[in-house]
Amino acid sequence: MMISNTGLVALLVCTFALASCQTTQPGGLQRGVFGSSASASVYIRALQGGVVSKSGADLSNGQKQRALEAEYRALETSPSGLKVTWRDDDAAGEVMAAAPYQVGNQNCRQYRHTVTMDGKSYQGRGAACRNDDGTWTPLN
Repeated sequence: MMISNTGLVALLVCTFALASCQTTQPGGLQRGVFGSSASASVYIRALQGGVVSKSGADLSNGQKQRALEAEYRALETSPSGLKVTWRDDDAAGEVMAAAPYQVGNQNCRQYRHTVTMDGKSYQGRGAACRNDDGTWTPLN
């Protein structure tokens, strides 16, 4: 059986796409994004509270962790306009990042985080830039 050049290109694209797939671990972390939950704290701390801290929502520590994990995933891996969601007890959230743009040598993205608690919505907006080590630093 012979494969045309177009077929070969399509096969290679599919192979690379499947090779980059990631699975979600319990707790919402993606393998390949953080590596381990211990290293996750470095990425979460770098967000400096993220935009969820500007939303006005009164979240527990566990809820803040889920919210910041979602912010990181939206910034790092989510296509523009696709929502990354999280849920923890009575709180839930959606993070949506805009298309990346360049500031100097860094990739940056604007994003918003909507939190819903007890039927009330809270929203934070901001932007962050990606560092060489994979962390994201918020822009003030």
